Amino acid sequence: MKIARVAEMQNMDREAIQKYGISDELLMENAGLAVYYTLAKEFNIKDSSFLIFCGSGNNGGDGLVIARKLYSAGAQVRICLLDNPEKLKGATQQNWQIIKELKLPTFFTPSVIELDSLIRPGDLIIDAIFGTGLTREVSGYYYQIIQTINKKNNPVISIDIPSGINGDTGNIKGIALKADYTVTFGLPKVGNILYPGYGYGGKLFVSHISFPPELYNSEQLNIQINTPLILPERQPEGHKGTFGNALFIAGAPNYYGAPYFASLSFLKAGGGYSRLAAPSSLIPFIGSKASEVVFLPQKETEDGTISLAAFDELFQWSEKMDIVIVGPGLSLHNETKSLIKKLIAEVKKPLIIDGDGITALSEDISLLTARQYPTILTPHPGEMAALTKIPIYEIKKEPLAVLGDFCRNNPSILVMKGAHSLIGFPSGEIFINMTGNDGMATAGSGDVLTGTIAAMFTLGLPVELAVREGVLVHGLAGDLAAEEKGKDGITAQDILDYLPQAVKKIREKVNKSNLYSLMGINMV
Repeated sequence: MKIARVAEMQNMDREAIQKYGISDELLMENAGLAVYYTLAKEFNIKDSSFLIFCGSGNNGGDGLVIARKLYSAGAQVRICLLDNPEKLKGATQQNWQIIKELKLPTFFTPSVIELDSLIRPGDLIIDAIFGTGLTREVSGYYYQIIQTINKKNNPVISIDIPSGINGDTGNIKGIALKADYTVTFGLPKVGNILYPGYGYGGKLFVSHISFPPELYNSEQLNIQINTPLILPERQPEGHKGTFGNALFIAGAPNYYGAPYFASLSFLKAGGGYSRLAAPSSLIPFIGSKASEVVFLPQKETEDGTISLAAFDELFQWSEKMDIVIVGPGLSLHNETKSLIKKLIAEVKKPLIIDGDGITALSEDISLLTARQYPTILTPHPGEMAALTKIPIYEIKKEPLAVLGDFCRNNPSILVMKGAHSLIGFPSGEIFINMTGNDGMATAGSGDVLTGTIAAMFTLGLPVELAVREGVLVHGLAGDLAAEEKGKDGITAQDILDYLPQAVKKIREKVNKSNLYSLMGINMV
């Protein structure tokens, strides 16, 4: 499913009106119906009372349509109009005239003191205040309105996006309503999907409100939900080589977990033959846990990290591999960083760069431009800041823009790890991953991700699809672990252990409606 920026959604509205003759009034009516159907599914409308907060824009107009539909179905309906009704225009003004004729109880710009008594314990709150067009910080009267509603803890249903959330970034514009349900129109907006906005939206519903498919499937929309892909069938007569060969160059003194999790996760996700090149002194310790991995002891520096002298052997091994992974727990030793850079420059295979490999690469980003083979980067926010020379707080303000610019200017596939990880491609396409949970914020989780991506590639997916599937499977394994054990105390080992179940679930080939539900999106 595509995701729209605010301007892209506005363009879709215009095209629907101008090209297809779907009037603004009809779009507003369809939006109101979509919310009504959602409410009818989730609540007993006849026995419910609704307090609808309407702003002066189209979002407020949607709220007025909803008021009319609910009233028609027998609900108790009251309206709080938060601006002068003379400011209403177009379809919003038209619906206001109908509300006046229906004589629905309406309160005009109620004070905060009045609002405190207006919101009754049993009221369902409809948020039709701002919508996605909000560009300024919420302050003054509106700040107090939202603050009061949040304090009341009544169920809140937001229209299009919780008021106060930036539709393009998911960031909070001063304050935002905490919704229990959100019904969005046409397509999800970026702010519906990215945190913190996603965390404010509650259960998300999407209605196309009669947009033609060529609008919401347009190739000009380059942001999408990352959905499961069908994995190639395993060959019954296959052997371990059939399911791929991966070389992991990882590990240093005090970093035993990273090489272990990376190399073993490749096997647990379905890969065939995992080789771990690590400092020779580490291998007895890692081997006691990962006996299924084949070990390649490497020459060491005086500090016990992999020496630059190991390059020739590592390069020769890389020539026999399907994919090479460099970086997990390798250390920031200067000689080892020189080795990493030389490997990035000369390895002629798909290459996943993670952890300390990214730190070394950040010293010379031009290495990416020189590579002739696919390169995959998996940075966390701190490593992304090192790669881009942009502070973390700036990246969080515009993560999609930062990711898109980097991938276009530095030919690579980049996974920006975090809540709803982002996957960027040189083409400008970006996928937002919806699997995973905060319990996965634990040491070693990213190392499991690298091995999982490598396995998806050796199972037969093209490298671009392998990255998408690897990120999704990794997150799904974390979700399965959380479902069984709870989020508190999940470790990388738990994520690794649930990889086979996650792959099995993907292979069950869920139908499309279940697929969206798995991603936390419900179609109206």
